[in-house]
Amino acid sequence: MNALPAEAFSERLPSKLEIANADQLRRILVGTLDDNGGTTLNLATEPGETAQVTLTPAIAQTFLDVLRLIASGKGFRVIPLNAQLTTQEAADLLNVSRPFLIKLLEERAIPFTKVNRHRRVSAEALLAYKAERDAKRAKALSDLAAFDAEEGLL
Repeated sequence: MNALPAEAFSERLPSKLEIANADQLRRILVGTLDDNGGTTLNLATEPGETAQVTLTPAIAQTFLDVLRLIASGKGFRVIPLNAQLTTQEAADLLNVSRPFLIKLLEERAIPFTKVNRHRRVSAEALLAYKAERDAKRAKALSDLAAFDAEEGLL
């Protein structure tokens, strides 16, 4: 059996074996969820011994989100809300160019701080901006679809 890469998925895509393992674990976890979305699992710790682990709904959902990403063959990065991102990291997260992000920062669309001459953006502020931007885009698309329906363009 080939040795599996140890790098985090932020640095590479999952292998076929990792994709299959993640999908299998995702299906098992989904099958154990209770009505609230949490679960209690019994994990084998040593031969003949088990440990019971309770996952709250939030933890179970987070694990499922990660497993879905791996099972779909995608890489990902975990970013704490209190993280301070460089402008390049922030631009990558928004899927925009760094110069465009700098323009947003200078227009005060996203709050930032300066460390010496370098700008830093909090992940929390960036994700709030992204949620607002995505909501505006969804509304504009919905309005456009409604207009098309009214005009009989569909």
